[in-house]
Parts: sequence; C-alpha cells; structure tokens
Amino acid sequence: MSTSNCRVVITGLGALTPIGTGKENLWAGLRREESGLGFITRFDTSQYTAKCAGEIGDYHPSDYFPPHKLKRLDRYAQFSLVVTQQAIDDARLEVSPDKPTFDVGVSFGTALGGVTTAEIEHVRFLNEGRIPPALALQVFGGSAHSNIAITYGFRGYGTTNSNSCASGPVAVGEAFRVLRDGLAEVMIAGAAEAPLGPLTFGAFDTIKSMSKEAVDPKQACRPFDRDRTGFVMAEGGACIVLETLDRARKRGARIYAEVLGYCLNNDAYHMTSSLPGGASAIEAMRRAIDQAGLKPSDISYINAHASSTVMNDDGESEAIMALFGKKTPPVSGTKAYYGHPLGASGMIEIVICAMAMERGWIPPTLNCQSPNVPPEFDLVRLRGRDAKLKYVLSNSFGFGGINAAIVLGTVD
Repeated sequence: MSTSNCRVVITGLGALTPIGTGKENLWAGLRREESGLGFITRFDTSQYTAKCAGEIGDYHPSDYFPPHKLKRLDRYAQFSLVVTQQAIDDARLEVSPDKPTFDVGVSFGTALGGVTTAEIEHVRFLNEGRIPPALALQVFGGSAHSNIAITYGFRGYGTTNSNSCASGPVAVGEAFRVLRDGLAEVMIAGAAEAPLGPLTFGAFDTIKSMSKEAVDPKQACRPFDRDRTGFVMAEGGACIVLETLDRARKRGARIYAEVLGYCLNNDAYHMTSSLPGGASAIEAMRRAIDQAGLKPSDISYINAHASSTVMNDDGESEAIMALFGKKTPPVSGTKAYYGHPLGASGMIEIVICAMAMERGWIPPTLNCQSPNVPPEFDLVRLRGRDAKLKYVLSNSFGFGGINAAIVLGTVD
C-alpha cells in the first residue's frame, strides 16, 4: 500500500431515489426530465403547511432483507445497505465476510440517522408501553457504516458523520483523505436518509423552510425560481466505491471519475441562516478547486446545492458569481427531480455528476420558469444540455453553516 498522495477514483455507483433505484434507473429518471415528487401518503398532513415529499414508493424491504434482519435495521440503515450492494456490484468488487480485510473502509453520512424509527416507536411506547428489543441498534447514526462493515467483513477505517445536508460530500471527502494518505486501498462512501415521519416533517414545517405547494407537487421544488417557496423533504441514499487509481487500473476496473479536491468549512454565523456575502461558501469552492490544481475557469459544470429556499438559492448564486466572475460555467440544481433527502442529497448529486461526466449530458433545473439569477449565471433549466465535462464541482450547504465542495475530474 502506498504511503501518501495516492490518486483516488470512483469505480462503482449505487442510488435509491424517488426517480429511480440503481444507477441506470436514476439516469433514466433524469433523462425523462420529470419530477418524482408527490403528496405525502404516509401520514396526515392536514396540520401542516407543507404537503409534498419525495417518497420512494417502489421500495419494499422484504425484497432485500429476510425478516430476522429487518428486526435490526431501520429504514435508513436499509437504504445504506441497499446502495452499498449496488455500488459494490457495479464496481465488481469481490468481497465476503468470510474473508475480512483491513484494506477496505467505510465512510457514510446522514443528517438524522434513525430518528424516524425513534419517533414511531416512541408513539407505540406511549400507547402500548412496549420497547422493541433492537431499538438501541436501530436509532443510532453509526448503524450505517457498522452494518455495512459487518455484512461485508470490512475491518478498515469506519465512520458515519452527521453534518446536516453536507453529510454525503463529507463522507466522500473523508474517504478521499483516507485513500490519499495510504490508510486503505478501497473505501465505501455514501449517505442515506429516511426522515419522513410526522414529527420530523413537522419540525421543518414549523420553521417555514419547506415548500407551500398544495396543488401540483411536481412543481413544489423550484430551484433558482422567483416563485420558489421552500425545499421538499425526501428520502433516499447513494453510494460510491472509491479506490486508488493504481489498484483500479491493475484490476481493470471501470473508472467514472477522479476525486481531485475537497473542502469543508463553516459560516460560523447562524444555525439556519447563511453568512451574508457568502465568504465561507466562496472559500469552500475556491479551496476545493485549488486542491484539484485547477482554476475556476477550468470547471465545466457546477451541480449546485440549490435547495429551492429563497435564502439558500440567492446566497449560492451570489457566491458562484463572486468566484467565477463575469460568466459562470453551466449550473443546474437537480433537487426538483427527487427533493431534498437531507444528508443524502449531496451524495446523490455526486453520483449524478459522475454519470454526467461519463455520458456527456447536464441534467436541467426543472420548474425554473422565472429564473432569479443574472444573465451571466449560466443556468441549465427545463431541458438538459449535451456537454463534454472534464472537471465538475458539486456544492452542498447545510444547517449549522456547514459548507462542502467536491471537485471531480476525468481520467485520461
């Protein structure tokens, strides 16, 4: 194993989203250029202003797990295992718990972990006085990387971070550092979220951060649009396999992209409001690009955080303009497709970026009929755009002032 400065590449992809399960179905969902959002079906929303969400309607746990295992896995942990298996299969990795290894590690992310399971079981406890035997194993955030490690025999580096909506890129950035520093040969990096419960949903509704759309849920998420009214909560997950370039080439792996740069910082300003002027967001993008050995003008495409809230979209567009100057590269926000699965959103977007680079197509910003950005901001909206993408920047900005940026590049 190399001791330092290894080049790190993506060789496997997995995804579970409201527009498709698995990388090919996700891509097909993007190419349809239609939103997968709908009205919530799982609980009564009459007491809430928000009515819409990104539910994964075709997910059935029994398709993936036997009954005895489901007793120990909440929905968030299930998502984590499903997308990990997809990514491992896509990467054609040969792994088995019968052959445990210290050379493979796991880095996952989530904003809320098993909070929805805790919410549901608390109601049952109040009504029935019963506590499920496995509840303690279901609700903690670290259940993602722990269950993945146990399932596949990964005895290497293991962690699950909880950095709000930036959790996915932080998971990738941490895995990138581990591999670059020679502490592992392969890292499983991903994020998952299953937040759709009445208390959790109501908490975000109370702070008036979610979309007020009550007529057409497919129009509820409107990134960068003048008429946007908030984000749309969703569930989902995504995962990538990262490994050293030397290892990937030696085994003849398919390489989607190289991770070139990563930065994580904080606004140090407010738990829900962005820092006026966007200095930290600008610096996160700048440092990720610098670490990649690039200039802003080298970036071919930006997948924006673009949550569809007034404050976030305006702050992000201003930060991008400040860094990139008179003309930005093409920018799009893809959350109008699948909503905002909190800590998993940035991870889904990294998978989208890797596929966009491989397939030469930028997915559009759906529903943006009246863009609230200047003409110099090259917003790809309504319809996608064919493009050769050499270097891509993915942004994720979350509650607590957390800013994360990842730069991917093609491998010649």
